Amino acid sequence: MRLRLFLPLALLLQSGVVSAVAPNGKTIPQEASIRIDFDRSSITSTSLSGEAGVAGRLVTADDPVRVASISKLVGALAVMRLVDQGKVDLDRDVSDYLGWRLRNPSFPDTPITLRLLLSHRAGIRDKVDYILPLDGELSTVLANPAAWDSAHAPGTYFSYSNLNSPVIAATLEGATGERFDKLVARLVLEPLKLDACFNWHAGCSQNRRAQAVTLLRPNGDLAKDAAGPEACALVPATDGSCDPDRYILARNGSAFSPQGGLRISAHDLAKIGQVMLNKGKPLLSRTAFKQMTGEAWGFDGKNGDDVKGYFTSYGLGVHRLRDAKGRLWIGHVGEAYSLRAGFWMEMKARKGFVRYVTMVDEFAPVGHCFDRCP
Repeated sequence: MRLRLFLPLALLLQSGVVSAVAPNGKTIPQEASIRIDFDRSSITSTSLSGEAGVAGRLVTADDPVRVASISKLVGALAVMRLVDQGKVDLDRDVSDYLGWRLRNPSFPDTPITLRLLLSHRAGIRDKVDYILPLDGELSTVLANPAAWDSAHAPGTYFSYSNLNSPVIAATLEGATGERFDKLVARLVLEPLKLDACFNWHAGCSQNRRAQAVTLLRPNGDLAKDAAGPEACALVPATDGSCDPDRYILARNGSAFSPQGGLRISAHDLAKIGQVMLNKGKPLLSRTAFKQMTGEAWGFDGKNGDDVKGYFTSYGLGVHRLRDAKGRLWIGHVGEAYSLRAGFWMEMKARKGFVRYVTMVDEFAPVGHCFDRCP
């Protein structure tokens, strides 16, 4: 348990864990910490401690939690399934799917493709708000020059951007006529029999929603998912309404949080890891899996923003990392709402792990949740 020096020394013993008591008398749950190790066919070890954001409720490996940017890898699996089916082309201008023209205003003749979006080389930047209301228009957001890198042409420079994900989601909707959350459920979650979902919509059963991990800040304040799903499981419209029918396919892309809104348990995420260790089976062809996990970008010292060594190699929705012994791991990190998470697979050794910690100080050093977390 991380020490919180701003709290009094009074402690309350509940259900075998120690919860802190704030000056106002509110009991602050103990942070949750989970790690699951797995191979291609089984869970090899499980370690967990703490509470699920509610004092007295011990966290379990079956509790769904918002896994932040690990969602991007799961979304990429859906993209690659559609590639296998011939419904999308990684190198086609996404404007053809969207039904509206998408261009970097500084490079109007260069098409934006799914390959560029998935590998963060499209030139889109997070200098504008990427969380759109239910009635928001993605085309309006991307008409703002501030949303783009004006110095580097698409395809020439890596810079990690959450705004890529709504564009990817809208592109898939335009190509299929199906809403993003339902599409990922049909293509990825349901075939693996996973009780998981984006923003508590398609796929999560009522019982699973009741198990949700409430994400808290270190002082016990709510960060996300209070005692289960939010009152509005979407980003509400500008008038505060929450009617999913107001969501227009291929025009918004953001309301279901494709960049980080997946709610999934550690056990279920490990099952996705086993798909990766089995080279995409049963979801992807060998060719699609190779394209997804191979290096689409590698840092050469000047061709991207490596965030002080944080990013050195990236695939299509897949973070690539070499450990101290030079071994290559593929997966993704997650960081949002005081949660830090890591999801990593080592293909040669055919092993992987998923881990996360809650109630992390927002000023804690950023890491990969690899050797330690955070």
